[in-house]
Amino acid sequence: MKFRLTFPVKSIEPKISYGQKVMVMGSCFAEEMGNRMIQDKMDVLLNPHGILYTPAALVHAMNTYLEGKIYGSSNLVERNGLWHSWDHHGRFSDVNPATVLSRINEHQNLAINYIKEADWLILTLGSSFIYSLKENYKPVANCHKFPAAQFDKRLLTLEEVITSLDNMMHRLFFQNAKVQILFTVSPVRYVKDGVVENNLSKAILIQAVHHLVNKFNRLHYFPSYELVIDDLRDYRFFKEDLVHPNDLALQYVWESFLEHTWDASSRELQQQLEAVRTAIQHKPLQPGSEDFKKFLSSYLSKVKALKEKYPGLDLERELAYFGTADK
Repeated sequence: MKFRLTFPVKSIEPKISYGQKVMVMGSCFAEEMGNRMIQDKMDVLLNPHGILYTPAALVHAMNTYLEGKIYGSSNLVERNGLWHSWDHHGRFSDVNPATVLSRINEHQNLAINYIKEADWLILTLGSSFIYSLKENYKPVANCHKFPAAQFDKRLLTLEEVITSLDNMMHRLFFQNAKVQILFTVSPVRYVKDGVVENNLSKAILIQAVHHLVNKFNRLHYFPSYELVIDDLRDYRFFKEDLVHPNDLALQYVWESFLEHTWDASSRELQQQLEAVRTAIQHKPLQPGSEDFKKFLSSYLSKVKALKEKYPGLDLERELAYFGTADK
């Protein structure tokens, strides 16, 4: 008897590998996956604009990198003593406008240079709903808790999503001839828009992405949305808000992501690094015992071997931790 529907996940070609540069942008789900890649020592630039939910916000952010845009004071707005950028997530906001601009432009310069050399761009689309300022029709990436009366909300059309992504990618390919793009659709369910409305929003994103993937041979799709919504398909795989996938669901998607988008040697290295990370988290009952010193010494040898085999990996923290065995 079957209690859940599984489906074959198509592996991408070429695959992601260590030594490549990967830019990850998009929703809070992109943060989850991107942080796991960073944790596993992949060369990743994650959300230089902060969390972005809509294709419009992602396209705009990418265009600023391709144009080499540097932000100035005219790009900031103030409310209740806090300064914000309409283009950025609230993590950049601050009481000091100079601090906001410093944070923004630090990440902006990183992204401007990184995108020219990136091997992969991973885009996680969250919602087709956008908010625009009523005063000048400017779409915003984040409303920053300004009064709702200042914004118009509408659903992007399929044509708008396809056209904006298509135009941005042509500009990107002109500057970076090698970059591959991997699309995912976030399984986070934005029920604040309404259940029916959320499904319509996701449907537009999915149709747009598949239209583009079928158009370009360097575009790929990973079914994170389908793995959670159609495969797991149970509220026990969601957090208490019944909106965000929980740790169990994220781990399930992550394991599938590794299997179908990373090459074999990179998966092997990832497993070794995961074992090292687990060892660091081990809490000994007797830190000064000979057994624990042997444990440290054993892993120190393993980390040194990894460093010798992969000199580009940053393993200084691990070497320092296990190196206490020599002291």
